[in-house]
Amino acid sequence: MADVKVIAGEIFQDQRGQLSSINNFRFTGVERVYLIHHPDVRIVRGWNGHRLEKKWFYCIKGSFTLGLVKIDNWEQPSPDLKAQLYALSEYKSQIVCVPAGYANCIKAKCPGSVLMVFSSLLFSEAAADSWRYDSSLWVDWSKEQ
Repeated sequence: MADVKVIAGEIFQDQRGQLSSINNFRFTGVERVYLIHHPDVRIVRGWNGHRLEKKWFYCIKGSFTLGLVKIDNWEQPSPDLKAQLYALSEYKSQIVCVPAGYANCIKAKCPGSVLMVFSSLLFSEAAADSWRYDSSLWVDWSKEQ
């Protein structure tokens, strides 16, 4: 199974404003894209796992903590799995590439944060590949400010 990858991007600024890019990201396998708007830092969205679907996460506004867990048993995953945490921010252009076989969970660090998500499956396919777990598993989100 593939590992999570982070692709570093670039941020350019001058008198005209700012340009954020991820020129090393290739859209191979991307079937759809959507935005998650988080109005409240108390909301924890997840855990949502996918056996087949790959995802790519990019913060376009504000900041998020992204938690990822490689699932060991889809029916009853171990409560002892170790989560990988990633800090995503509009001030650091990067995309987190998540292979199939992981669950993800997100929490905004500031109100009004927006996360862009790319998916390898069409919506109908992704809905059939969705595994939901309690957000309190694997990470104490009250400590993630």
